[in-house]
Formats: sequence, C-alpha cells, structure tokens
Amino acid sequence: MRATAPRARARVRVRRCQAQRHGEHGGRPAERGGPPAEQRVLIPAHLQRVRDQETKQRRHFSSSSLDSSSKEGGAGLFSGRRGGSGLAALANRSAVLPRRRSWTAKEEEEKEREVPRDKLRLPAASGRCGRGQPAPTAGRARRAWGLQLSLGLGLLSFVRGTSSPQTSVKRSSDYSEGVKHCSRLPGEVVDAPSLETFKAPPKPIPKTIENQRVYDETTVDPNDEEVAFDEATDEFAPYFNRQTVPKILITTSDRPRGRTVRFCEQLATVIPNSHVYYRRGLALKRIIPQCIARDFTDLIVINEDRKIPNGLVLSHLPDGPTAHFRMSSVRLRKEIKRKGKEPTEHVPEVILNNFTTRLGHSLGRMFASLFPHDPQFIGRQVATFHNQRDYIFFRFHRYIFKSEKKVGIQELGPRFTLKLRSLQKGTFDSKFGEYEWIHKRREMDTSRRKFHL
Repeated sequence: MRATAPRARARVRVRRCQAQRHGEHGGRPAERGGPPAEQRVLIPAHLQRVRDQETKQRRHFSSSSLDSSSKEGGAGLFSGRRGGSGLAALANRSAVLPRRRSWTAKEEEEKEREVPRDKLRLPAASGRCGRGQPAPTAGRARRAWGLQLSLGLGLLSFVRGTSSPQTSVKRSSDYSEGVKHCSRLPGEVVDAPSLETFKAPPKPIPKTIENQRVYDETTVDPNDEEVAFDEATDEFAPYFNRQTVPKILITTSDRPRGRTVRFCEQLATVIPNSHVYYRRGLALKRIIPQCIARDFTDLIVINEDRKIPNGLVLSHLPDGPTAHFRMSSVRLRKEIKRKGKEPTEHVPEVILNNFTTRLGHSLGRMFASLFPHDPQFIGRQVATFHNQRDYIFFRFHRYIFKSEKKVGIQELGPRFTLKLRSLQKGTFDSKFGEYEWIHKRREMDTSRRKFHL
C-alpha cells in the first residue's frame, strides 16, 4: 500500500493537468474560439507537443504567406534558388512566430487548405530545408533569412552604383560627359557619342628632381641682348668667328702610371689635332708660355691618385679661363662591353646637352672650342657632353645605319664623368688667380633640387 500510494497520486496529477489543458476545468469559453466540451478530445501530453510543433511549422510555411509574399515582391533578384519569393517573403518570414495554441477543430479546417508538406518549396538559403527533409528551427531560419537579406541589400547597392567615399574614383570631365550620353530616358533618341568623348584622361607627368628644379636667375635666354654681347666679346669669340683653329696639348701629372697614360692616348684619338706630351717634372706656369709660343689653343692636364685618373684641368689659351674638374667613372676601350672598332681620323660631331645657366653656357663653349667647326659626317662619329644634375657625362659613339629608317649607335670609348670644382679667370695660377666660381658644398648644396649648370 505504501508503494502504490505515490503512483496513484502521480496519475491523479497527470489527469488533472490534462483536464486543465483541454478545458474540463476552467478552459477557454466557446465564444473565444475554443470548441465546446462535447467536441474536445483528450490527447496524451507527448502527442500534444508533437502536434503543436507541427502546427507552428505549417502555420509558418503556409501557402497563404507564400502567395501574399509573391504578390508583393514577386520572384525577383533576391529570391532563393529553389523558388523563394523575394524581399517581401523574406520580411514576412523573418517576423516573430505566433504564440502556441491548443489543437482545435478550426485548425483542422485550415489544415485541409494547407499545401502538403512534401510539395512545399522553400528557399535554399534557409538551410537543409527541402523536399522530403525536416524544416529548420525558428532561430536557424531567422539567421539564414537575415544573411540572405543582408547579401541582397549589398548586391542591390552594388548594382545601383553606390560606393563609399574611400573607394570612389575621381572621374574626369570627359568621362562624365560620356556617361551623360549613355544615360537616357526610355524612348528618348540620343545621337551616338563619338570616340573622342570616351578618351581617357591624360597621364600625369611624374615628378623628378630635374623637372622640380629650383629656378635659377642666371638661366640663359637666347634672345637676350646681354648674352649675345657677352658671347661676342668673351675669350672664345675668336674660335666661333673662325679666326683660330683648335690645337690641343694633353699632358699628365708627374710620373704617371700605365692606366693614366693609356687614357691620355685614347683621349687624343677622340679630339682631333691633339698632342700628348709627358710632364717631365715641369710646373704648369712654365708649360703655359711654351704652349702659347707653339700656337696651342687649349691645355688639358690629367691628374691621378693611386694609379687612377681623378682630376682634369682645362685651360683655354692664351687668355683663359681655366676650369678644374673632378673626374670619376673612367672606362677605357677594352673595359667597355660591345665596343666598336678603333675610331677613325674623321672630325666628329659635338653634342652639348642641358647647359642652361650662364656658368653652364661658358663651360659648353669651352668644350665646343676643343673640336673643329666642320664635322666630317662620313666618319659617323659623335662626341657627347651631357649635363645632368651638375654631372657632365662624356660618351663617344659611332652611328650604325641598319636601314633607311633605323639607326643605331655603337660606343667606341673612352668614357668618363666630370664634376666642376672651380672656374678661374685667365690661365692657371694657384696663388694669385681670380676665381669666377668655386664649389662650396656646405653653402651651395642646401637643396637637392638646386643646380648650377
């Protein structure tokens, strides 16, 4: 008796709970939608939970919601792969699920009008819900529809062309006009735009040290009367008036080494009417009067340090001026790759590039006075002095005519680079000479974009 009493009390409590659930004691009145007492059926608790869950799912995926959503949104751009019905259907499906109600006869009538579960088509974005598969839970369905809605809105903003300011591209006026030609109203007749409308904007000029150069007030203007007067009265006027013929003396420092001697010999083949003499311990002050007496127009002295040429002194005779250069990057003919044959005795052409200031103009006239006036084009040889960032690059080439329209060049050598240190008035005089220009690094090299030649 003691063992059966608790079981009996438990069965009574179960029956009382079932009776309260189905209206035997205090159920919903019939006028509120509940069935009368004679139509109520007693259902076990575990079967009732299964039916409530199925009712909730069928109400959620009923055909009425699918029809209403398809009328409002239609099967548009953002519908599911397996028959979804657009943004309106997503909004309806993402609503809060209704509260669970008990099983009634009215819901039996709704069940007859529902679409069979095996024929119900669900969107692919809702998970594993498909034909013959169990429907997802409410939380998982909401997450899947929210993800599809966010992807759909993002794709819509991309199609409409909306973009953030960080990723927007600045279009030119020509491109915007071309877009205006393309955009027209339905039925409007617009002339076809020309190809000039769709031209890309011009490429910006890259910034370099050369084109960002600080303006120099001494830049030479060819039409300046003062510049023309200086050219007519300077030390190089007799050469440009064809009153003198260039005659060059090339020498070295005391006791030169083999590399410096070979460089002087190769330089003599580049400059016509030039002669190489050894120094023999003589001072330049004693050499200059002898050169003037023998009608030499220029004197070139090659200095060396540790068997390497490192300096060049160029003095114009008989009245100067005298320029002192630092020499670097010396390459002899045998050190140049793909070099040509030995140069001939023809007079080469002379090219002077980028000597724009008054100082650079004077140096350009000094280099030009080393070569005769009339070049012999049959020799196809050219000597180039190219100024770039105050460095003067010397190259010696030969033209190679591949056809009537194609021309190539072949380097003959030697090559070297010069950097101006000082420019002195008159002939060489290290003690009492008057200097026109001296390179002072701490005072002049204040900016990388400021040049003097």
